[in-house]
Amino acid sequence: MKQAMESKVDLFFENQSNWSEELNKLREIINRCGLEEEYKWGGPAYTFQGKNVIGMRGFKKHVAIWFYNGVFLQDDHKRLMSPGESTQSLRQMRFTSLAEISMAEKIIQEYTFEAIEVEKAGLKIPPKRDTIFAIPEELEKAFKSSDKLRPAFDGLTPGRQKEYALYIGEAKQERTRLTRLEKCVPLILKGIGLNDK
Repeated sequence: MKQAMESKVDLFFENQSNWSEELNKLREIINRCGLEEEYKWGGPAYTFQGKNVIGMRGFKKHVAIWFYNGVFLQDDHKRLMSPGESTQSLRQMRFTSLAEISMAEKIIQEYTFEAIEVEKAGLKIPPKRDTIFAIPEELEKAFKSSDKLRPAFDGLTPGRQKEYALYIGEAKQERTRLTRLEKCVPLILKGIGLNDK
């Protein structure tokens, strides 16, 4: 399984027509910091004890790495930015050239080691109030008929829990809700989100 994961990551880097050198340089820098390299959400992810620490991608005008809990980093060099107004934890570093990445190599490593310490400390932003949702009646019944389903559901992130609850509960007809529930149960038991690949 791990070998297949590694080959997917390798394929990601091999298939980059834009930003190939930049992404490979970032990979080289991050891989010296002791994180696990995995393939998630269509690209490389760098984890510490199963927790997401860093992701990276090439975009139209820049290449970026992001720290999933970057809001907790000191950002002494003023390099981090929020990718959007509603983003809570994630912070990005953007680059437009290989030379810029090479010049920032020590900063990238410094921030990466700090991000690992954030994970060790277990720092997290509490979920927003809008992650509160109602559990559909059909899902509640399924919890009662399976001793594994509730613990598996509770082990999901609040966002994934909400995703399942809304997907099942928003169907108007009971038959549709039950069909959706049937589709969701195996995914919940695997510990993955509704839209994970």
